[in-house]
Amino acid sequence: MCGIVGYVGGKSAQEVVVEGLRRLEYRGYDSAGVALVHDGAIVGDKRAGKLANLDKALAEAPLPESHTGIGHTRWATHGGPTDVNAHPHRGSRGRVAVVHNGIIENFAVLRAELEAAGHELASETDTEVAAHLLEREVSAGADLAAAMRTVSARLEGAFTLVAVDAAAPDRVVASRRNSPLVVGVGDGEHFVASDVAAFIEHTRDALELGQDEVVTITCDEVSVTDYAGTPVEPRAFHVDWDLSAAEKGGFDWFMRKEIFEQPHAVGDALLGRHDDAGRLQLDEVRMSEDEIRSVDKIIITACGTAFYAGLVAKYAIEHWTRIPCEVELAHEFRYRDPILTRDTLVVAISQSGETADTLMAIRHARAQRAKVLAICNTNGSTIPRESDAVIYTHAGPEIGVASTKGFTTQLVACYLLGLYLAQVRATKFGDEIAAVVDELSAMPARMQRLLDDAETVYAVARELKDVRSVLFLGRHAGFPVALEGALKLKELAYIHAEGFAAGELKHGPIALIEEGMPVFCIVPPRGRDFLHDKMVSGIQEIRARGARTIVVAEEGDRSVDGYADVLLRIPASSTLLQPLTAVVPLQLFACELATAKGHDVDQPRNLAKSVTVE
Repeated sequence: MCGIVGYVGGKSAQEVVVEGLRRLEYRGYDSAGVALVHDGAIVGDKRAGKLANLDKALAEAPLPESHTGIGHTRWATHGGPTDVNAHPHRGSRGRVAVVHNGIIENFAVLRAELEAAGHELASETDTEVAAHLLEREVSAGADLAAAMRTVSARLEGAFTLVAVDAAAPDRVVASRRNSPLVVGVGDGEHFVASDVAAFIEHTRDALELGQDEVVTITCDEVSVTDYAGTPVEPRAFHVDWDLSAAEKGGFDWFMRKEIFEQPHAVGDALLGRHDDAGRLQLDEVRMSEDEIRSVDKIIITACGTAFYAGLVAKYAIEHWTRIPCEVELAHEFRYRDPILTRDTLVVAISQSGETADTLMAIRHARAQRAKVLAICNTNGSTIPRESDAVIYTHAGPEIGVASTKGFTTQLVACYLLGLYLAQVRATKFGDEIAAVVDELSAMPARMQRLLDDAETVYAVARELKDVRSVLFLGRHAGFPVALEGALKLKELAYIHAEGFAAGELKHGPIALIEEGMPVFCIVPPRGRDFLHDKMVSGIQEIRARGARTIVVAEEGDRSVDGYADVLLRIPASSTLLQPLTAVVPLQLFACELATAKGHDVDQPRNLAKSVTVE
């Protein structure tokens, strides 16, 4: 959720930190602030609302030059989005300033302790407690790193803390537990941030931190210890995308840019994953073939869009491998006491690799001795590190809060996993697997054809910008696509939208149909005639009751012509792979309708890109 940036180096700390926060705006926030170390004191400003409010305040009352600073974009949890509750927070004497991502679960007890000792806290936040505790430690003679270790060990919950001390102007100290934090390694400068996007303009070399570790950065060095003070050697990695990948490139929204990047992203997700004969080679899957053959149940766990990718994966994996596959919402997984054994494979899908609910789910799975495989886009993030195996999606940065290329590359990773399991377990012949791989390789071109005709979808969206409700219907692998289409519209347009399995219509939802209601209908390929014909029958039923049918059907399918008020053609594909193309017009529709309504497409209200608290 929140964005964090810290900097020590030769440049203006204010400029580096504020620009870093700007690159983290996609994470979602409701206030912003900075704190700099200058001439033995902490100086700074913080404002509720968008970063523009902070920019305006800093322009009107400039801060003095500094080369050490921290900044924060806050998503309110404890206390509303006000100037007072915005970060950074300071200790009682103003010597220490802190920014924080996550939730300190025992803050009420700690606050009561501080107040009993005479501390006066100005805000409603849990973060200010950490600032007072840190300042108490450094005032007693501890250096900032030692103070951070002592305080972090007392805190309960998930958090990243980043702090500066007016008496130590050459350093920034940070602590991480179950919340994202990465170190940027520059030449005579170093960075800490929630995401590499914050410092990608300056360096593409980074270090990943483990759980319960404290990092100190100065101009010249980075040192890491655990909470006991034992030195730790962090893992270095190189970011394989550059600044241009995080910029809009002529598009009005990052989300629209990312929709149009999908052909390239899907192609990248397939690179190096198979040989010329179509035989799969997933080097990241660090499981032996014997371990894979022993798997007798698969449980996919995820949230939001990733959950819908998992629902598609269930159809493919069960069909190709004959292994029973369940799909679980991550935030429900451990609370229902799932049945797990050493032969259960838990597949965790998360774009960021930091989704708190999914992280807690895999920890529960590992405690039950199940195997865990992560599907993730973010190298160095927590979920892949804590998993037994990983398939990276290689989608590049996804800035828009509403996931698009994240979803389609997750689908590709799920397909690759299913085919790899089928290959190892010999449940599909080699030529059958190669045929599916060939079709996957053709998907970027098919997706590009849809994007080349985006104006057709845009026209429908603009025409329907004032509707109050939209329904989405699908069958088989098209049902999760319907759910995803409805989610995108809810996220961006703030109108009622629901996805249904078309077979459920007569069991209740058909009562919602009224004259003129737009209904998207995702028609299965004709190769599955029993599914296709039942879907066409459902379209006839809702149209007879006044629905305005927007039919997504493959090219050449003339059977739907008479029942479609609007017909959106997609390239012909096999049933299991059709979601890769069927979802594209739904993404375009949601993006354009939200634009027509005047909404902020990249930063929808009340939403954050990465949900890092439960």
